[in-house]
Amino acid sequence: MNRRDMLSALGGLVATVATARSASAYAAESAGAPASRAASATLRDDVRIVRGALVLHPGAHRYFSPVALDSHLAALERVFPTLETLESRYLALSRFLARLRCGHSYCNFYNQTRAVATTLFDRRTRLPFEFRWIDDRMVVTRALPQATGLAPGTVVERIGGVEARTLLASLLPYARADGHNDAKRRALLSVRGGDAVEFFDVFHGLLFAPRGDTHVLAVRTPGGRTGTVEVPALSLAERRAAMRQPPDDGSPVWTWEARADGIAVLTMPTWAMYSLEWRSWSSWLDERLASLDGAKGLIVDLRNNEGGEDVGNEILARLAGRDLTFDGAIQKLRFQRTPAALDPYLDTWDDAFRTLGVDAKPLGDGWYERPGIEGVSRIAAKGPRITVPVAALVGAVNSSATHQFAERAKLTGLVRLFGEETGGNLRGINGGCFFFVRLPASGIEFDLPLVGNFPRTPQPDRGVPPDVAIRDTAADVAAGLDPTLEAAVAWLRRG
Repeated sequence: MNRRDMLSALGGLVATVATARSASAYAAESAGAPASRAASATLRDDVRIVRGALVLHPGAHRYFSPVALDSHLAALERVFPTLETLESRYLALSRFLARLRCGHSYCNFYNQTRAVATTLFDRRTRLPFEFRWIDDRMVVTRALPQATGLAPGTVVERIGGVEARTLLASLLPYARADGHNDAKRRALLSVRGGDAVEFFDVFHGLLFAPRGDTHVLAVRTPGGRTGTVEVPALSLAERRAAMRQPPDDGSPVWTWEARADGIAVLTMPTWAMYSLEWRSWSSWLDERLASLDGAKGLIVDLRNNEGGEDVGNEILARLAGRDLTFDGAIQKLRFQRTPAALDPYLDTWDDAFRTLGVDAKPLGDGWYERPGIEGVSRIAAKGPRITVPVAALVGAVNSSATHQFAERAKLTGLVRLFGEETGGNLRGINGGCFFFVRLPASGIEFDLPLVGNFPRTPQPDRGVPPDVAIRDTAADVAAGLDPTLEAAVAWLRRG
C-alpha cells in the first residue's frame, strides 16, 4: 500500500472517534483495503492509526465523552508530527494514552522493538536505591551497593535541585491506572526492585536525566539531619543486577511461613503463573492450605502483586463451604471485526481476536455484548475447607486479578483486608484480549485492550478500600516495622 492509498483507507477513522461509531461500520467502508504496511508512512499516519485503534477500545469513553477525546486526539495530531526525536514522541504518546485512565493502555516496555527499547530504556540515568512514595515523599527502602550510605527511611527531598513533590507531580500524568486512582499511579512510580524495567526509571530518565553520570540528592536522614549526597547514576544492566527476583527455574516463587504463634503467612508477589516455569503451583498451594488444621489463622500478603491468573479463587473456594456466585460484569466490545485498514498494524497472539464481536449481541450506540460469556461468575467449593480466619494484606499495587480478589473478599466477608486501598477501579477495567498496535513511522508500540468490564450497578471511581486501613510512615521504614502485618497478626491472635 503506498502512502496515498493508506491515507485514503485510514481517513475515515478520523471522524469515527468523534462520532463514536462502531468499528464494524468502518470495516464495511474500508472492505477490500490492502493489508500491507506502508513503507513511506509518516508521523501523521501514525496518529491516524492511533485514532483508528481507539475505535476498538472499550474504555475510550469510560471517562471521556467522544467530543473531549477527539479534542485530545486533535492536539496529538498537531504536535506529534512536529516532534523530532523518538524520546519526545514516546513521551507524547504515553501522556496521551494515560489520559484514557486505563491501566492496560500504554506504550509497553516489553513489547517495543530492540532498537526502540535500547534507545529509550538503556540509559545511565537510574537512581542507586529503591524507594516508595508515601504521599508525596520519596522514602528510601533499600540502598544498592553503589549508595550504601542511604539508610532505609531516608527521605529524598530533592534530586538535581528538583523537589521530590514536583518530580512526582511531573511524572503522574504519564502513569497508567484505572480511573482517578492516583494511589496506583504513585505505587507504579515507586521502585521496588522487582521489574526488569521500572516505570519510574523510564520516565524520570527521559524527563530528568542527570547532567553527567551522577545524581545530587538533598536528603533528610531518619534522625532528622539534612545534607547533600552525590550518588552514581546506574545503567539498565546495573539496575537489573540488583533485582530481588527468585530465579525462574521451576522452583516456587511464593513463600509459606509457619510461625511459632500458629499463624501461617503466604506471600504471593505475582499471580502471572502463565509466564513462569513453575508448573506445580496449584498442588503446592493445595498442600499448604490443607495443612491449616489447628492453625491460629492465615495471612495472605498480596501487597506487591499486580495480578495475573485468578489464583485467589483457589483460596475463596475453600472458605465458604458452598459454591460462591457473583454477578458478573457486563463484558462489552466496540467492534465485530477489525477494519482491514488497521489489520497490518495490529499484532496479537490469537488472530481470533480480529473477529471477537462476530455473533455478539448489539447493545446500541456501537456497543456489543461479548458472546459466550455468562452473566454470573461461579467459584465451586473445594476441600478441605479452611476453618481458620484469613487476612489479606492489600495495597495500591493490586490491579486486575488481585483487585478482583479484594473485591470478592469484601463482598463475601470471607477474608479481612488490611492495608491500603487497592489499585484497579470498582467502575470496571479493560483487558482480557489485546492487540499490540505498532506504529510504522515512529516504530512505537502500545497495548490496546479489547474487552471492557462494566459493573451492572453504578460504582464509585476508586479501588477496593480495606477493612482495616493502615498507612506506613518513613519512621516505620527506618525502624524496619511492618504495621500492616502486625495489625493482621494482632487480629488473628484475638481470634
